[in-house]
Amino acid sequence: MSVGIHTPVAGIDNWSPSSWRDRPALHQPYWPDKAELEQATKALEDLPPLVFAGESRSLMSHLGRVANGEAFLLQAGDCAESFDSSADSIRDKLRVILQMAIVLTYSSGVPLVKVGRIAGQFAKPRSSPTETKGAVELTSFLGHMVNDIGFSEAERLPDPRRLLTAYHRAASTLNLLRAFTRGGYADLSRVASWNRQFVATSPAGRRYARMAEDIDRALRFMTACGVTNINTPQLHEVEFYTSHEALVLDYEEALTREDSTSGGWYDCSAHMLWIGERTRQLDGAHVEFLRGVRNPLGCKVGPTAAAEEILALCETLNPQRVPGRLTLITRMGADKVETLLPPLLRAVRDSGHPVAWACDPMHGNTYTSESGRKTRHFDHVLAEISGFFAAHAACGTWPGGVHVELTGDAVTECVGGADDISHEDLEQAFETLCDPRLNGRQSVDLAFRVAEMLSDSR
Repeated sequence: MSVGIHTPVAGIDNWSPSSWRDRPALHQPYWPDKAELEQATKALEDLPPLVFAGESRSLMSHLGRVANGEAFLLQAGDCAESFDSSADSIRDKLRVILQMAIVLTYSSGVPLVKVGRIAGQFAKPRSSPTETKGAVELTSFLGHMVNDIGFSEAERLPDPRRLLTAYHRAASTLNLLRAFTRGGYADLSRVASWNRQFVATSPAGRRYARMAEDIDRALRFMTACGVTNINTPQLHEVEFYTSHEALVLDYEEALTREDSTSGGWYDCSAHMLWIGERTRQLDGAHVEFLRGVRNPLGCKVGPTAAAEEILALCETLNPQRVPGRLTLITRMGADKVETLLPPLLRAVRDSGHPVAWACDPMHGNTYTSESGRKTRHFDHVLAEISGFFAAHAACGTWPGGVHVELTGDAVTECVGGADDISHEDLEQAFETLCDPRLNGRQSVDLAFRVAEMLSDSR
């Protein structure tokens, strides 16, 4: 791959990696030092890609199976990654995602596509550009890629040097993920060992332990029959892909490379990028930028979305109608999904666009507790997924996946679940940088519930 001159791309009208600059760009940081920003983005352009075009094409092929109703997408990870995440924290997050994938695959018999919100989820759009405490008003925390969560003028000042830190943090996280998924940690013989104590002592954890015993028994049977890991690498390696919201466009443009094999442009900051609910304007900079890169794309779809708008997005982001190119990630709210989603499903189905549909049950179900903490109730999360499956059943379409915010840490950020976390419990371990996440127990519990819905939908 190489960084080329930003000229229009053949087959894509008037597009270049910088053409987004002619469009309204919402939720971009105000960088006070433009010369420092230019220096940082130039340095990014000279660094190696974080991921490769062939990997993104492989993911698109897998997502094509999701769009065709032949596989299920599990997209999961942090709300906002921290520059301070330890290797143990990254490993534990991966472990929970692998546990969920095992539960979904084993219980439903449906192949799983595993995509993390990881190695790049360092920026967040905020509902307000400023935050006030007492008499002090400062720029909102926009994610570690932009500024710091500490509440002082210096900490909240957007700093372009953080773009380079984000790159290096993403690179180190990717190194760990590749080591864990290819180096033995993801071996199916280790399924039982993934059940950490605080997960294993929950009802879902005990259910997982019984399933792990069944898998271990099946592996011993296969070994006795002469089926070894040498002949079946799928037993000890995992295909795992990265994704994040392509929010800070200076960063994304700087990591966009021209593929020497295909001649296409790829955003090499992640395998998959998505457009958020706040930035999916058809005439906006984010849609303009992502329509020209060849990565698989996601687009969040909230309760205000109209069928005509969604069809226009499909035409803009996937005009060639390639299965796996576009995943529509719905975030309607538990009380709205069964009413608002079917018209969109029918419109896209009837248009012939081969999209994959996934459910984000987190963002439409956030509320503020009496203590002032943002939280989500496990039952509401589960209810939106249930409504998502019901809407697809009514329309004869495939409920292609779930998109959840979680952590491997023993946090208390979402209420409910098997442990019945209360609003009073939130103060015990509320550690998120932004929105509340499911902990390991709640995540494994959710996987079992989704697996039951998935089995019933086949």
